[in-house]
Amino acid sequence: MSVDSVKLLGYWASPAAPRVKWTLKLKEIEYQYVEEDLPNKSPLLLHYNPVHQKIPVLVHDCKPVAESLIILEYIEETWMQNPILPEDPYERAQARFWAKFVEEKCVPSIMSAFTKKGEEKEKGAKEARENLKILESGLGGKQFFGGESIGFVDIAAGWIGLWARIVEEIAEVNLIDTETMPLLNAWFGRVLEFPILKECLPPQDILLEHNRGFHKILTAASS
Repeated sequence: MSVDSVKLLGYWASPAAPRVKWTLKLKEIEYQYVEEDLPNKSPLLLHYNPVHQKIPVLVHDCKPVAESLIILEYIEETWMQNPILPEDPYERAQARFWAKFVEEKCVPSIMSAFTKKGEEKEKGAKEARENLKILESGLGGKQFFGGESIGFVDIAAGWIGLWARIVEEIAEVNLIDTETMPLLNAWFGRVLEFPILKECLPPQDILLEHNRGFHKILTAASS
């Protein structure tokens, strides 16, 4: 397969783009990465995602697929090697449930803690801790959500370990409590140190400074 047949349109600081990079790397799929300048969206992005104009976008044989979790499922169904979803239908449904839980519960509450002020910020942080504790229950005593290897939920949720720590430092909130969620905290460490995944992440210090500026803009807008 030619590297030209698979393109990924992303943005270096995006929390969603690493999901797609991780999946492509785990499945050993060659691809061309196209870095987007989000304030000045490229003609390529406008062409392939004219409705939402967002990244990430996977382009396979000139056909675009948008939204990171949908992209992961597309990759899984298109390239069968190194599967990230279990074969068992029930386990597959459970993986999709937890990925959706991350997207609909964990991410919005962490984002609220990041963008709000005062009581609203504390409310968001409390909801985030509650949601992350629920997420921990899905991990149980396993090394990864995928069992002994990285799977769909690990890819969907793993980047939160990096992003939440940045939110904690900038917004001065507590999200990942190491005493009340030791299993989840240890899991974040395993995921973010996994070699293939680690190499796709931006340097934490640069990402921290980028988000400091982003935080100022968002909190000013909410005032």
